[in-house]
Order: sequence, then C-alpha cells, then structure tokens
Amino acid sequence: MAMNLRKNQAPLYIKVHEIDNTAIIVNEGGLPKGTVFSCGLVLEEDVPQGHKVALTDLNQGDEIVRYGEVIGFADETIKRGSWIREALVRMPAPPALDDLPLENRVPQPRPPLEGYTFEGYRNADGSAGTKNILGITTSVQCVVGVLDYAVKRIKEELLPKYPNVDDVVPLHHQYGCGVAINAPDAVIPIRTIQNLAKHPNFGGEVMVIGLGCEKLLPERIASENDDDILSLQDHRGFAAMIQSILEMAEERLIRLNSRTRVSCPVSDLVIGLQCGGSDAFSGVTANPAVGYAADLLVRAGATVLFSEVTEVRDAIHLLTPRAVSEEVGQSLIKEMKWYDSYLRRGDADRSANPSPGNKKGGLSNVVEKALGSVAKSGTSPISGVLGPGERAEQKGLLFAATPASDFVCGTLQLAAGMNLQVFTTGRGTPYGLAAAPVLKVSTRHSLSEHWADLIDINAGQIATGEASIEDVGWEIFRTILDVASGRKQTWADRWGLHNDLCLFNPAPVT
Repeated sequence: MAMNLRKNQAPLYIKVHEIDNTAIIVNEGGLPKGTVFSCGLVLEEDVPQGHKVALTDLNQGDEIVRYGEVIGFADETIKRGSWIREALVRMPAPPALDDLPLENRVPQPRPPLEGYTFEGYRNADGSAGTKNILGITTSVQCVVGVLDYAVKRIKEELLPKYPNVDDVVPLHHQYGCGVAINAPDAVIPIRTIQNLAKHPNFGGEVMVIGLGCEKLLPERIASENDDDILSLQDHRGFAAMIQSILEMAEERLIRLNSRTRVSCPVSDLVIGLQCGGSDAFSGVTANPAVGYAADLLVRAGATVLFSEVTEVRDAIHLLTPRAVSEEVGQSLIKEMKWYDSYLRRGDADRSANPSPGNKKGGLSNVVEKALGSVAKSGTSPISGVLGPGERAEQKGLLFAATPASDFVCGTLQLAAGMNLQVFTTGRGTPYGLAAAPVLKVSTRHSLSEHWADLIDINAGQIATGEASIEDVGWEIFRTILDVASGRKQTWADRWGLHNDLCLFNPAPVT
C-alpha cells in the first residue's frame, strides 16, 4: 500500500490481515487477466475494482478469510489468482449469542484529548446544538399537508426577519392513527417521536401540530406544556389554522433568534456514525478512518453512536469483549436476539442485507459487510446500549440499535440526540438530514471525483497510500468541529438535500 497508485497505476491489492487468503483489487476499472503483482500473483481472469482475488488455491468447502475472519466457504475449487465471485461464497452461520465472551478485552482508557472546542448553541437542559432550528412536530400524518403549507409561509414571510435562525423543519412521519397504539412494540415509534421533538438543535422550543382525534395524543409528545400544542379541529377553517400556526411559530422564532453560538466542550457533541451504499473499500478506508475519529471524540468526552443491527450481528463476537460491563454486553446480545426474532416474524433473515449495489461494489454477503461496518466503532470501550428511539444520556461509545436502512437509522439516531452525523459511502448517496448536518466520507478516489460537489472528505487516498488512516481520521475530527461550529457547510446542507424522516414501527397497523 506504500506506492502512489495515482501516479504510476501499478497493480495493487489490499490484504487486511496476515491470515487472509483473499484481497481486494484497488485499481480503478479493475485489472485484466494476466496482470502480475510484485509478489508474483498472476490474475487468472479479469477482476473488477473492489472485488476479491484468491491469494491461495481453495478447495470446495475451504474457509474464505478476510479481516482475519471467515466470511464464507468456497462452493467449488477456486484457483489462486481467480476472482472470488459472490456465487462462489457460501455464507457461514452467524455467531451464536449464548456463549459470547463478555468484558474480557475491554480497552484501557486512553489519555484525554484536551484543548478542543466547538461553537454551538447552549440549551437550558445543558445540551448543545450544532444548528439553530425551529422544529415543528406532527402527532399524526393527517396534518402534514396543512403543516407543509404553513412551513412554506413561515419560510417566505417570517424566517427572513430572524437571521439567527437557520431553518424551519417539519417533522413528518406516518404514525399517529390507524395503529395498535398500546401494542408492546408501539413504544418504539412513540418514544422516537417524543425524543425527536426534544432534539438539541431545536433549542427546547417544542411545537406540536395535531388533528384532534388521533390515537397518539399530542400531549404524549409535548407533555410539559399545553401551549406547545395546536389541534386543527379546534379551528374554524383552513385560514384560521394557518394563522394560528404562523403566530405560534413566530413566538418561538423570536426566542430562537436571540441565541448565539458560544464556545462548548467537545463533550457536548453527540455524533452518529452510519454507512450507506457500502462497498469492499468501506472496511479498509472510510470506516477505519471514521473509527479513528470516533476514538478521538471519545477521548475528548463526546457521545458517539454506532448502529445498524444487521451490519453488526455477524461481528458481535468482536464487540461484546469491548463492553465495559457484563450488563452492557448482555444489552448488546439482547438487541441482537430481538432483531433475529423480528426478522423471523417477517420470514426473512440477515441475508436480505446487502443490496445489489453493495454486491456490485465487491461485498459478497452480510458477514463481509458487517466486518467492515464495525470498523466505524474504532477501538474504544463500549459504554452503553440504546434501544430503538431511546435518547442518549451518557458519554462515550454507545451502540444505538437501529435497522440498517439509511433513513430509519438516521431518524433513530436523531431521536437519540445526534446533532451531527458522519456517513461513509462507497457507491454514493445524496442522503442528508434537515435537523442535523451529515458529513459524507467516500471510500474511493473515483467516487470523490465523480461526485466532487457531494462528497465532503475523500478516504480513498488511504487505499492508494497517499494518506494514512490516522491522517484521514484527524481530518474527519477537525471537519466535525468546523461543521458543528458553523464554520463549514456540508455539501448536503449547501444544496438543501434532506431526506424524509422514517420511523421504525414493528407494531401492528390496524
């Protein structure tokens, strides 16, 4: 990996662990049959970029090893130098959950990282925001059309009068009525909505628009103050509804506009980590660099969330030893068991992940994907576990249990209090969130060049030897502080690319 591929285009592969019997091709466009590497390996066929090549002869049934872990078994004989296609890899069983090691390899605390701050918005509850936003929550999907009309008016007529307010964000969702509101799993969407309304970037200004006959009563969202609730059925006609929403919004805009950025410790940050449109480079470039930045953030006292149960499940045996206590380790296992059961109820299993794009990018199965995904968690001790929709109340590295879906994961991390997200991608995605900045990190040079006005940081330079994991990790850390302070804008925010919120609702719909 020491050579500079960008200049001489020498053939290059990446072998992650010394016991690996497979490696991925680095060269853009892949390499043709007959290519000879400096170690003497000769390609037996064309191999696309990011896809695996066999470093040894493999017989049928032999283990295929990457990241020092078994990612599958050869379904037929594979000759050294051959392309290990997805169809040739038989997926192994997932790690058994009842005999996992707990808290037996808890990393030693590293020296605190001091002297770093960001400019944020201090909230009355002690939290801090990275944006200054008026958030307007809905209690039911029925009111979305009215709220959208009102938000358009607020942005056109009111927001220009309050220059210190960054935006007005409606919190849409598909919940609230036509649901089994008292079903056990209904706690997940309900607490998600409740915690979204309290997001630190909203400055404590809760505003809930309800209809008046829904099952999810607005009082369950704004439980502290009835003045935060407006029900449409209490108003005589559409114009009266809009006028009341505008008046209610302006009261809050006045208060939000008085807020200014102040110096805050890094410990006030809640950073979410996520990957989407992953490829085979994710686990060797972007995700390890994000993991390095995560370690820096933890050392500085921040809260760091990693998530995506199905992209953790096959690497859970690597995580439970890092749990700071048996209780935390058992909580990790509990979330894995719950999701295994959830998938079975839907007549599915973890093999439903990865996506066609992931496979085109070189990932054979969810085992390989998970081993690369958990690199985002870095090397810090795992200090806590959050159930879906729960709010983070402690510092350090936390596992926030979510589905792997970008939109659902992002929504649940927002509910946890995430005020900035770092998102790695190998295939590319314009994904963004209105409520918090999303910092996009590419796994490959070619993606950062192809999407130069969408990718914020290029981790592809790690693969070509132009930068180290540590170099890019520090770049991510410093960029986080710049974006959190408003000194730098992510491309997604610059273009206004913001995805809808998407609740996780495993409970019945009636």
